[in-house]
Amino acid sequence: MAKRLSRNTFIMDKPPTIHSYAAVVGKKEGDGPLGRHFDQVYQDPYFGQDTWEKAESELLRLTVMKALEKGKLRCEDINYMFAGDLINQCTSTSYALRELEIPLLCVYGACSTMSESLLMASLMTDSDIGGNVVAVTSSHFCSAERQFRFPLSYGGVRTPTAQWTCTASGAVVVSPHSENGPYVKAATIGKIVDMGVTDANNMGAAMAPAAAYVIKTHLEDRGLAPDDFDLIITGDLGRVGGTLLIELLAKEGINISSGYKDCGTMIFDYETQDVHAGGSGCGCSASVLCGYFLDKVKSGELKNILFCATGALMSPTLSQQGESIPGISHAVHISYEG
Repeated sequence: MAKRLSRNTFIMDKPPTIHSYAAVVGKKEGDGPLGRHFDQVYQDPYFGQDTWEKAESELLRLTVMKALEKGKLRCEDINYMFAGDLINQCTSTSYALRELEIPLLCVYGACSTMSESLLMASLMTDSDIGGNVVAVTSSHFCSAERQFRFPLSYGGVRTPTAQWTCTASGAVVVSPHSENGPYVKAATIGKIVDMGVTDANNMGAAMAPAAAYVIKTHLEDRGLAPDDFDLIITGDLGRVGGTLLIELLAKEGINISSGYKDCGTMIFDYETQDVHAGGSGCGCSASVLCGYFLDKVKSGELKNILFCATGALMSPTLSQQGESIPGISHAVHISYEG
């Protein structure tokens, strides 16, 4: 069983293995700097379907099946799934996975969903009841715009602080400890942090305080320093939120500037792709983790990373009523050595 260091942080007793993983993205993401690292790039934003919501379901399903294929697994080999997305009632997830007949626990953490689902899958596997557990999430630019902002046909002007929701998905199969990594060694459950940001077009500012909290908590609970990790990685703070995170932690005496990366600033080319403050959506961090970072940990190029996907728990209705945007982030320590 995992050892609890605090109400937030757990150390895995027998660090679960990340058995296999996959990342599938859309054309814009494939045209970005990380395009060659993804398992599949689809040129058709509809993914062969007739609506954006069905497209996202197909995207998520394809990613799960690719992760199973790479791990030489069948659906019958998977004991449980933790999965979620951005759309109301996690419909993209439910419709994507309804035919796989795998026990499913839907989760919602907005753009923090990948670290949340990976954290829970790892704890379940470490408890000896999980076996093979899939953690997966997705997002789609067009379905997210329709739900959280305006339909694409509206043609609204995006502010400089706005971010571009990624059409992307990432899936991880977590298995009991084996001789081959990467491994999940520890995790910290975050808490809701709300600093009063009300601008729905500035998600980075809304999420940065939650990321600062979970990073600080993880380091303090374990008696570690930022230099104990090759990289500390956030989900999709973008340019605005990433800069703010560094400043917030510096005020706490924690300097992460030399070993910090943000998936939202990596997935697109700012000069050529017109994404304003960067990428977002829970598929952003999931695809960059599964397409780029996990390969580097598996090869030993990176020995230890702290993956902290970040979520803005925004309600469009409450935002229109003037409510602020709560943020949350969870941290997962992924290591080359078990």
